[in-house]
Amino acid sequence: MKQIRVKVLLEGRVQGVSMRYYTQRKAGEVGVTGFVRNLSDGRVEAVFEGAEEKVNAMLEWCQTGAPSARIDSIALRYEEPEGRFAGFNVRH
Repeated sequence: MKQIRVKVLLEGRVQGVSMRYYTQRKAGEVGVTGFVRNLSDGRVEAVFEGAEEKVNAMLEWCQTGAPSARIDSIALRYEEPEGRFAGFNVRH
């Protein structure tokens, strides 16, 4: 199984709508590692690492995200997987 890592920047109504916690829950269901956090500019940043098909499932979920979220744009950056995440965490 090919392992990949993707850094995702979500823009829109993504803060104040529990986006980080829904992302953490979905990542646990899908089985990817990484983290999610709010950025000071109003965006949400996430890093997903794991099997390619599982990371792709997270990227597909990010198209709509949390029930109250509105995703206006998504920026992706593929990086080398590092295998250093033990789970998926919300960072503050």
